[in-house]
Amino acid sequence: MSTLTGHFLVASPHLGDPNFFRSVVLVIRHDEEGAFGVVLNRPLPSTVREIWKALGNSGVENKQPIYLGGPVTGPLVAIHADESYSEGDVIERVYFSTHKDHLNHLVAEYDGPLRIFSGYSGWGEGQLEHELSEGSWLTTPATAKDVFAEPEERWRSVASRIGLEILMPRMQARHVPPDPEMN
Repeated sequence: MSTLTGHFLVASPHLGDPNFFRSVVLVIRHDEEGAFGVVLNRPLPSTVREIWKALGNSGVENKQPIYLGGPVTGPLVAIHADESYSEGDVIERVYFSTHKDHLNHLVAEYDGPLRIFSGYSGWGEGQLEHELSEGSWLTTPATAKDVFAEPEERWRSVASRIGLEILMPRMQARHVPPDPEMN
């Protein structure tokens, strides 16, 4: 089995689940037991500051949005670039954390790229592979630039890259614009 850890999953039009319409999922872990990741482009109206205050942690001034990581309820998940406060790496310069002390440090003191997620996306043993075989997802390796991009830009950027990856071998063209809409 090849792992999709560190890849993006982009929902295809064949995926009927509205939770994933036009979603870009960063796969954090994928092995023989299943997979989990977070939807990168679903900001919620609540901010990190508001959530931390509701949890009883005052003094956090982080005003970025909390993101809906997926339909599965679970711990808050941070995606960031600070290896010293991580529980694992996803790709080069992109780490994840769920530990309370790590999250508190990241939201209060860290000034690098950071996204906080409520919930996650999860698949049981063989479930993601089945969905891939049905054409529900398109995949491409993740990049730190796209992980931390603004949500409105991310889906278009990653979907365009996948489109080019599919078309390039068939086109045999010398010059292909970076944005196929420019053609």
